[in-house]
Amino acid sequence: MGREGTRRCEPEQDEDRAPRTELLADADRSDSWILMVEGTPQSHVDLADPSYLDFSYVRRIAHTADLVAPAGEPVEALHLGAGALTLARYIAHTRPGSSQRAVDVDASLVDMVRRRLPWDRRARLRVGIGDAREWISARHPGSADLVISDVFAGARTPARLTSVEFYTELARVLRPAGLLVVNIGDGGNLAHTRSQVATARAVLPYTALSAEPAVLRGRRFGNLVLTASHRPLPVEELGRRAHRDPAMARLLEGEDLDRFVSGRKPVRDADAVDSPAPPDNVF
Repeated sequence: MGREGTRRCEPEQDEDRAPRTELLADADRSDSWILMVEGTPQSHVDLADPSYLDFSYVRRIAHTADLVAPAGEPVEALHLGAGALTLARYIAHTRPGSSQRAVDVDASLVDMVRRRLPWDRRARLRVGIGDAREWISARHPGSADLVISDVFAGARTPARLTSVEFYTELARVLRPAGLLVVNIGDGGNLAHTRSQVATARAVLPYTALSAEPAVLRGRRFGNLVLTASHRPLPVEELGRRAHRDPAMARLLEGEDLDRFVSGRKPVRDADAVDSPAPPDNVF
């Protein structure tokens, strides 16, 4: 779910799609497209240059993908929430030979992306249709170097994808050195994000959180990127990359993250709720 960008876009309606999904041509960048779902900018893809990442939170997820293994080395990656497959295309481009699987609940959206935004046929990428939690539960233990969870129903993450039980499944499929990345939409006092970090920590011992300063200070609604693992994270490099990004971000880890999460309890299935809805004017 993207929130950045004021560029001019030209709609390319799909006659077979419901009116709440649009594919917009990026009028400022040739051969680039923005996928809108329920009025929310969901994905931006540059068909000519898959290494170009327009949304700042997507670049921060890519920072983690870049560090999961030595540069250029193939990895096995799982994507929950396919969208327009921005990050899958990026990994296929930067790590040729990678084996990737993605899932999305919306079959018609996936079909539209296949037809309108085809990806490189050389990429070892399979896209399935289904519920993200059921799909991840069917994956083999220790089968992924990288798991990216970026699932939104419109602009909110469903409650069942925010609990200890769900994070346990994500952790189960990670290899010992694998990395989990979760995109979180939140604002204000960031109560949801604080609980999500506590939830991840109940399952995976090493965590870090990155976001733009205005989001961390509660001045605006935005995307926060949670990274977690069974092993120590490359926090110094993640912090450097976040700081040097064109949309400078801050990385919380260690004692800073301890203070951020202080007093929050992990979320269980029984008390999980959808992530907060963004303000009406955020897009």
